[in-house]
Amino acid sequence: MLLATVAVTGLHWLTNRYNRAVVKEQLLDSSARQKRTDLSGALNYLLVGSDHRAGATAEDQRSDSILIVHVPAGMRQAYLISIPRDLLVAIPPAPGYGGGQDKINAAYEHGGGGEAGTRLLSATLTRLTGLRFDGAALVDFSGFQQVIDLLGGIQMCVDTPVRSIHTKTLFTPGCQQMDGARTLDYVRQRYDLPGGDYDRQRHQQQMLRAVLDKAGQTHLRNDPVKLDQVLRAVGGSLTVDTNGVPVENLVLALRSLPADALRGVQVPSYPQTIDSVSYVLLDNGSDGLFDALRGTRMPQWAGANPRWVNRL
Repeated sequence: MLLATVAVTGLHWLTNRYNRAVVKEQLLDSSARQKRTDLSGALNYLLVGSDHRAGATAEDQRSDSILIVHVPAGMRQAYLISIPRDLLVAIPPAPGYGGGQDKINAAYEHGGGGEAGTRLLSATLTRLTGLRFDGAALVDFSGFQQVIDLLGGIQMCVDTPVRSIHTKTLFTPGCQQMDGARTLDYVRQRYDLPGGDYDRQRHQQQMLRAVLDKAGQTHLRNDPVKLDQVLRAVGGSLTVDTNGVPVENLVLALRSLPADALRGVQVPSYPQTIDSVSYVLLDNGSDGLFDALRGTRMPQWAGANPRWVNRL
């Protein structure tokens, strides 16, 4: 979506340059892959934010963010559906792992992290939702920090005070400019927030919207050097699977998607402690959400379920 904003500049050679810079891998399991992506129809993409921390191996990583990006036909709206990281699911078997019940973000770890972990995560989501994906992206948040800094920071609105468990920084209420490190520190917080992980999901959705807004406001068209730097930083922080669709075709198709049409969606669910472990369980409304994602009724579902939807 960031590239869709940039593509409005019409600098086709920069799109080609990005296409050469971005890493392309098979991120989707065969069971989770749409047989053929039709850019004129509704699209569903899996977006996974990797949780890289100093001293941890790839096998020790868990996915910090899991989002389904749903774009209805016509590409005038987009829904960012955040999957709760503690959602209790059935994870399929994988090499070295026999399968079983666990939190959904553990699928990334059980798969070995990286591309293999994303494949197991995609298979887990397909088993849960019945949804097949048109593509996927694995985001290295440490690289995304550079993207935010190159854009000159972004505007984030803090709605409740919270102290970072990582840096001890106190985030006070109000809209404020944040650099990349401060932004990522803020959107990773979930403790001491009224909504816990649900608030964290919403903050990460707001970050993506803020990046899109800043990319649109920054005069990148008149600064090809900065535009090139941003594109290369985006490419360096992403591993993508476009399901056979050329990156430039996807960029051109998404260029008309307005940032103000983004909606954040929480999966209908509730927290539950089982054997002294905190989980999140689906409630009955989730079936309707997954049905809407598989078909063409996401706008209708969003209109009928305002409790779980917010304008970003």
